[in-house]
Amino acid sequence: MPFGISPELVAIALFLGGLAVVLVSVETFIETAAETALTFGVSAFFLTAVLAGADVENAVIGLAAIFEGLSGLAIGTVFGEALFVLTVAVGLAGLLTPFETEVPHSYLLLIVGSPVLLVVLALDGTLSQFDGAVLTFAFVPAFGAIYALERNRETRYLAAEEVEGALEDEDDSDAMTDGSREPPADATLRERFAARYGGYYKLGVLVVASLGMAVGSQAAVMGARDLIAVFGIAGTAFGATVVGLISSLEELFLTVGPVREGRPDIGIGNVVGSMLFFVTANAGVIALVRPIPTAGTVLAVHFPFFIAALLVVGIIFWRGRVGRVDGVVLLGIYVAYWGANYLL
Repeated sequence: MPFGISPELVAIALFLGGLAVVLVSVETFIETAAETALTFGVSAFFLTAVLAGADVENAVIGLAAIFEGLSGLAIGTVFGEALFVLTVAVGLAGLLTPFETEVPHSYLLLIVGSPVLLVVLALDGTLSQFDGAVLTFAFVPAFGAIYALERNRETRYLAAEEVEGALEDEDDSDAMTDGSREPPADATLRERFAARYGGYYKLGVLVVASLGMAVGSQAAVMGARDLIAVFGIAGTAFGATVVGLISSLEELFLTVGPVREGRPDIGIGNVVGSMLFFVTANAGVIALVRPIPTAGTVLAVHFPFFIAALLVVGIIFWRGRVGRVDGVVLLGIYVAYWGANYLL
């Protein structure tokens, strides 16, 4: 190694450095989401579902595994991260900061019904390349449904108060078409630029924060993968537990963080967007590269735990409150999932 640095130290530096990038990016995302939503007249929930829910780094890990012929590891990462978001992220949010949320029934149906297509295609024991194409293209109408619901003021989910105010303020005659205002006559060039293009600047910050979460998470995964190699675990169980856990770091922060800051809409947006992405484009793109066997533990372990966790979270959201008892139950499901992966 250059400069005499040991591989272990490099792995630790990657892990901790990646974690730091994720934390900063998540904090920036939370701070900017509401302002960006205000500018473009949409909800922070929608922006989070699209930008953060599309978990590109998980798909990259799955693709890397499938190119290496590790189909078990590839599909394991999909279920592992999905279970992590549903149980650990939502569970810890409720355990640390119990919160109330009013998720419209349309979204509950969308969440609970999201894996139906994947289950149907996997029942024959294989996700073929044709199945992969179907799942990948299903990603577009799935997120299109969210956009349609968010554009309807009667079903919009927890749009920021500022957005609602802006939509209802019919007397705001000096607002510009992109959501900004005309700057004062004596404003500096920088102030004029910020006033005219500030909305797009905020959107750019939001995109950079999303990229930061992806890059930081990937660096943390690379470092942690080297550190845990000594355990010699491989296959679907490894992808579903260890890799799924570590690659889900930003999902944890992006769900728990907003809840603790009083913005559950952002946390729920991440959950909804992530579920739709995992069961459509994520699994689909992996199957497009190479057919994935879904018999054995996939149908016996991963699907049952995933569907059970999805139903429990759906019931909790329908009730309208995520409390500490709910958090314990969800975390218990995740612990049981780990146990099932190594015992069965």
